[in-house]
Amino acid sequence: MEKDFLEHGLNFNRRRFLSKLSLGLGSVALGSLLIPDLFTGGMDESSLPPGIPDFAPKAKRVIYLFQNGAPSQLESFDYKPKLREMMGQELPASIRAGQRLTGMTANQASFPLVGSYYDFKQYGDSRAWVSDLFPYTAKVVDDICIIKSMHTEAINHDPALTFFQTGAQQGNRPSMGAWLSYGLGSENKNLPAFTVLLSRGKGNGQGVYSKLWTNGFLDSTHQGVQFSSGEDPVLYLKDPEGLNRFERRKMLDNLAQLNEISYKEFGDPEISAKVQQYEMAYRMQTAVPEITDLSKEPDDIIKLYGPDCLVPGTFAANCLLARKLSENGVRFVQLYHQGWDQHGNLPSEMAGQAKDVDQASAALITDLKQRGLLDETLVIWGGEFGRTNYSQGKMTKDNYGRDHHPRCFSIWMAGGGVKPGIVYGESDEFGYNVISNPVHVHDFQATVLHQLGLNHEKLTFKHLGRRYRLTDVSGKVVKDILI
Repeated sequence: MEKDFLEHGLNFNRRRFLSKLSLGLGSVALGSLLIPDLFTGGMDESSLPPGIPDFAPKAKRVIYLFQNGAPSQLESFDYKPKLREMMGQELPASIRAGQRLTGMTANQASFPLVGSYYDFKQYGDSRAWVSDLFPYTAKVVDDICIIKSMHTEAINHDPALTFFQTGAQQGNRPSMGAWLSYGLGSENKNLPAFTVLLSRGKGNGQGVYSKLWTNGFLDSTHQGVQFSSGEDPVLYLKDPEGLNRFERRKMLDNLAQLNEISYKEFGDPEISAKVQQYEMAYRMQTAVPEITDLSKEPDDIIKLYGPDCLVPGTFAANCLLARKLSENGVRFVQLYHQGWDQHGNLPSEMAGQAKDVDQASAALITDLKQRGLLDETLVIWGGEFGRTNYSQGKMTKDNYGRDHHPRCFSIWMAGGGVKPGIVYGESDEFGYNVISNPVHVHDFQATVLHQLGLNHEKLTFKHLGRRYRLTDVSGKVVKDILI
């Protein structure tokens, strides 16, 4: 009886100790990399990563510039002069063909076509059409691959955004960055394999949530680590007041011993994962401050990205930080730039959004290229769906809005073994339906994994009796855009 009581007390104190500690250190390194040579003994095979690529990768890392809210393809990369010719006329019923609309326009009395307020021109050897809103992107058009035939089933922001990031509309699935962390680990044991950067534009914003960079049912070591624009890029990374680095090291060693005892008793792999997070936080104390310090960048780099790159939390600053993180071995850097939801006042709002991102996006391509890193870094730019060819609500030539449109939209990719200077896929003359080389979200995801040397059908994890994967039960690699 007395022995049982003492053991109960020890367990209670340990739980309380770990609970209190998790308020600080525990939240630091959520999403850090898996260290292959630690704490793998006795764990179920399904919880272990494949460890090495399935075949030789073309890319080592990904920088994903996600434009949250869905930028209009008709004001960016999909030139449709027909819409100007038929300005104000009704969308032909044969084009829509009864396809699903959102509740915001399903009951409109009419669907007046509206052409882009902005002009398009052809650029580069590829002669790709680019809107006047993106003059800097136009200069690097021969380094990127524009895909104009993306499509998805999701018609509202949250499920569409979640679908792109996790391969499912419902959430609670591992994000793409988590899958890459699970499948490949990290190139730098002092930094997370998966990091997240947020910026806010001037337009109508859609929220982003931690479920978008979640580890889902994978070990918590694979969750994305969010960097903030405040004084502390990663919260709680500094040693607590009154605790020096030597004492922190001693505490972590003692904690590891306690967790080893607990792991042997309960066999919970999350115990080992938590120890890895503590260790990652300890190592990040040295690596993160140096990488997040942008003040030492040379003048030519500041000029390349623009003055906003010295303002923490801006898209430009995050692009420059993404280059530094990627350069230092972070496997997957996810940027979210909010403010692309233009249901009204699109010409002026989208101009502001484009100005926020255009120079820095192009600068990232140029910067990586001149450092010899573009070939091994896959850069992606795009949102969760497109925009309708008809106006939402009242329309004038100078002022209109566009509703959500999942049937056809544009993104671009660069580097990482993707063919530069090509345009892939095509929409009809109304910019409503894909008419050649359709690319589904799962096709896109399969292609990204493929470029990192992973077979999307083999990168699986058994959960609740079923083997899950990022691409669910579909998806094919878009080989025509690959070198």
